[in-house]
Amino acid sequence: MTGVKRWGSPIRAFVELSLTATALIVSSCAPSTSSSPSGSISWESLSQGQTVYGIVKLTARASSDNISGVKFYLDGTENNHLISIAEGEGNSIYTCDWYTQDFTNGNHILYAVASFTEGPPVQASMAVTVDNRTRADSIPPGVIKMTPANDSAPPQLAPSFKDFWYDPVPLAGLINTAGAEDSPFITPDGNTFYFWFNGDESKDVPQQVNDPMTGIYVSKKINGLWGEPARLFLQYFGKLGFDGGETVRGNTLWFASIREGNYRDIDMWTAEFTDGRWTRWANAGKLINKDYEIGELHVTADGNEIYFGSPRAGGKGQLDIWVTRKVDGQWQTPENIEAVNTTGSESHPFISENGAELWFTRDIGGPAIFRSLKVGGKWQAPEMVVSPLAGEPTLDSEGNLYFTHHRWDSALNRVSEADIYVCYRKR
Repeated sequence: MTGVKRWGSPIRAFVELSLTATALIVSSCAPSTSSSPSGSISWESLSQGQTVYGIVKLTARASSDNISGVKFYLDGTENNHLISIAEGEGNSIYTCDWYTQDFTNGNHILYAVASFTEGPPVQASMAVTVDNRTRADSIPPGVIKMTPANDSAPPQLAPSFKDFWYDPVPLAGLINTAGAEDSPFITPDGNTFYFWFNGDESKDVPQQVNDPMTGIYVSKKINGLWGEPARLFLQYFGKLGFDGGETVRGNTLWFASIREGNYRDIDMWTAEFTDGRWTRWANAGKLINKDYEIGELHVTADGNEIYFGSPRAGGKGQLDIWVTRKVDGQWQTPENIEAVNTTGSESHPFISENGAELWFTRDIGGPAIFRSLKVGGKWQAPEMVVSPLAGEPTLDSEGNLYFTHHRWDSALNRVSEADIYVCYRKR
């Protein structure tokens, strides 16, 4: 994703620094403990008065030979205040995931309650403040919103494609802001839109990571209109998780991430859609990340091919488009898509649902969108579709083309704010 490119270097030193800081935060927590003759319970996560957001892994230690269970509550211990029944993880540790976005911002009291087969229950409380901010909170005051009227380098549809698509326009609705909307992905039905957001592109990597609003968002189309996007958290509060470059196939979300457990500075991870949430995030593995060096990717409709950008050895240029195919459940050695690659950089591939179109970003002194057609089982020489400062294409099943467009800031002499644009398919 464009966001990953902007993260810059050196990344590894920052990752190590962030992990150290996280360890210090955890070690500084002062557990709140309650006990009785039947047993005891204490908090093993958070600290009194801490401000939290996103997904918090609540953790308590319950000590007893006759414990029957642990529950977590918010602002009371009646049934209607129950957050979740905790899961035991061994060594008397009990946890649950607390989705703070489901609750109001402000001051709250958490309760960890242990029940026993004999004797009264015991509880330990913890005061916290929930602070899930809006995207507007991370956009600096005074930023001028990019519009076609003040865009010195607006995206242009190539003349040879004007019979098939309308000219590009900003995506209507609530997705675009004065911040940077980037790395778009739309589901084939055209009703769910994922993207990466950063409110202030002047921030360096540590500042972006520490901004809780920088990351992946999702918007749903309701009655034909895009709803307010929601932050998609794929890591627990207090842990390093800088995510982007997302793509979805079925119930699996693929995304790029800087976090603990990586083989590289930036690895590909997956998450599963379960009970209306993306959960069970996990590293995509050594084969994908270290051996094949897979970058931002797209999975074909049948789930048997992954097209991706990578600087891996054997390519033509800085970044090339590659494909790996699944045979007997195993991803095979990647093949270079020679027909579309040059000595420059090609990345961010997208394959149409019928598998006959390969869309991607090529660097021509700035990003531009290209398309290659598959004829007789072979990819043909690509044609430029949209330029300038246009990249990361994604299409719905009706052939509408969505992409990222950056604004050129003449004063700073660099790309600045980014918006999502669309070329609607002519019928």
